[in-house]
Amino acid sequence: MNKAVVLLSGGLDSATTAAIAITAGYEAIALSFRYGQRHQKELDAATNIAKILGIAEHYVVDVNLSQWGGSSLTDESLTIPQKGLQPDIIPSTYVPGRNTVFIAIALSLAEAKNAQAIYLGINAVDYSGYPDCRPEYLQAYQQLANLSSKVGIEGNTPQLVAPLVNDSKVDIVRRALELNVPIADTWSCYQGGETPCGLCDSCRIRDRALIEVGRFDLTSEASKSLKADN
Repeated sequence: MNKAVVLLSGGLDSATTAAIAITAGYEAIALSFRYGQRHQKELDAATNIAKILGIAEHYVVDVNLSQWGGSSLTDESLTIPQKGLQPDIIPSTYVPGRNTVFIAIALSLAEAKNAQAIYLGINAVDYSGYPDCRPEYLQAYQQLANLSSKVGIEGNTPQLVAPLVNDSKVDIVRRALELNVPIADTWSCYQGGETPCGLCDSCRIRDRALIEVGRFDLTSEASKSLKADN
C-alpha cells in the first residue's frame, strides 16, 4: 500500500484531508506539531482523530515558534481578534513561517518512510488571509521539494496534495459529512477553553458553514449548550 504523510492539526480541515487520503487508498502517517500554540486542545483532538480514523503511526514534533512570537496564536501578550475577518488584512493569528516549517519536516518524514504523498488541509477560499495557504505557494514549494532531496533527484519526490485548497468551508463540511469525519471531535477554535469561543475567525467561519448545511448541533453555541446541560 502506498503511504501518505498527513498534516493533522486536530481541526476540521486536516481531519477531512486525512479521511480523503485514506479513501484514496493511502496508508496514512499522521504528523502534528507542538509549535508553542496557546493550548493543548488541538493536539488532543489530533490524537483522538488519528485513533478514530485508524491511523496507527502518529508523530507529534516539537518546534517552538513561540520563542520569538509574532503571532497572537503563540504570544499570549497579543489578543486574538474576535471582530471577524477584515478584507485585505492578514490577521494577527498568522504564524510567521509555520507552513514552511511544517512542510519541510513533512518532506523529511515522507522521504524517511518512503511515502509517495503529503496531504495538507490548507485552504485558499475561506482562509484567514494567510499567504502560505495559496495554490501558488504550494506550487513553488513542490519545485523546491523536487530539488532538495535524494528522492527528488531520483524523480520520486512526494507530491504535495491539498484536496481542499479551492473548496469553500461549506464544501469542506459537506465532504466531511460524506466521509463520516468525526466533526464533533475536531477542534478549530483559536482559544483553548472548555468549549469553542464562537468569536474568533476560525469559529466564525466554521459555524457559518455548519449552519448553512443545517448542522446547528455541531456549532460552538451547541457545544456550549451541551456543556451546560452536563
